[in-house]
Amino acid sequence: MTAPLTALRPAPGHTPLSPLLRLLIWTQLAFNIGFFAVLPFLAEHLGQAIGMAGWLVGLVLGLRTFSQQGLFVVGGALTDRFGVRPVVLAGCALRVAGFCWLAHAERTWSVITAVLLIGFAAALFSPAVESEVARQAVAREEAGGGDRTRVLALFAVSGQTGAFAGPLLGALLLAVDFRTACLAGAAVFVLVLAGHARLLPQHIPGRPRTRARGGVRTLLRNRRFLALCCAHGACLLAYNQLYLALPAEVERAAGSQAPLAWLFALSSLLAVTVQLPLTRWTVQRLTPRRAMAYGLVVTGAGFAVVAAARPAGWSGTAGLLPSAGFVVLLSLGQMVVAPVARAWVPELAEEGRLGLYTGALSSVSGLIVLLGSAASGSLLDSGLPPAVPWLVLAAVPVAAAGILPRRT
Repeated sequence: MTAPLTALRPAPGHTPLSPLLRLLIWTQLAFNIGFFAVLPFLAEHLGQAIGMAGWLVGLVLGLRTFSQQGLFVVGGALTDRFGVRPVVLAGCALRVAGFCWLAHAERTWSVITAVLLIGFAAALFSPAVESEVARQAVAREEAGGGDRTRVLALFAVSGQTGAFAGPLLGALLLAVDFRTACLAGAAVFVLVLAGHARLLPQHIPGRPRTRARGGVRTLLRNRRFLALCCAHGACLLAYNQLYLALPAEVERAAGSQAPLAWLFALSSLLAVTVQLPLTRWTVQRLTPRRAMAYGLVVTGAGFAVVAAARPAGWSGTAGLLPSAGFVVLLSLGQMVVAPVARAWVPELAEEGRLGLYTGALSSVSGLIVLLGSAASGSLLDSGLPPAVPWLVLAAVPVAAAGILPRRT
């Protein structure tokens, strides 16, 4: 976890981060440690310990995704209405309740209720935290403190570090049992709740509270913002192939999915070590639109690498090289696109609606991933020549680069 610690120090030419930004960045680290100490082990627990059928496990995991990603727009709207503090505290309290419930849940209805609580908790606190980080980053940039994208990249690194450390903690706790992992995750959120109750201001200066209705209608007429959502969603759909297309390719090349752990570790290592220098490079040399376009093209190139190698039918170690290239290019593309997209949202958002727009970016992107994943799964099982599905998947992010909005 040295990367976030080091990165919180001011870079040459940049002013130190404010105490509020430091708190929110550490919050993201803690959120992901607590969450990923449990989530990677949930499917196995539901299938083996509780005895759920495979389709039911998939349904439960899908409900968790919908209650989180799909409802980000709700959490964002509530943040605009009531402010950051009450929404974050409510989300932390729900996450504690959800993890404690899941630790003792044994029946289907009980598991589903716990999972919905866990997901909706993130739909509350994540857009609240993300929108405030974006707003603080813009204010810092306007005061001459450095580019906003660097702050958002640091926020992403903090989250990736938590996502890397969380499963390691969970694996240690599973030596006891799944209930212990859940209760440990709940304990992390108790600490986060206590810390924010003490440190998060009642009212953050400069953040207005919007009481008028009609924000969603205006958002749906904002073509530039919706274009950004679609491009961002295409990148997330491509990144989601780490969990759909990549396992099938690794199974084909290696005869098992054992190498997946190493490839996922490679992706996390890249995110922790390369995100900040890569963001610094793109900010200094590229406009946001061009940076996102390059990131989307690099993402498409990852699929093209596998497509080019598939006709050869390589297997063993050589057969895994295209998969490694895919992971590297996909990760680099995501690292370019994600912080730039979030840094762009404040320019496109209606005054006083930053929470709504931040949440909508995730919700619209999540809907694209949901629909696109079903289509890509059918494509991979279609029986077409092996290179064709990968070429089609490569075309999605490349085409998305063409719909990016132009900056005014």
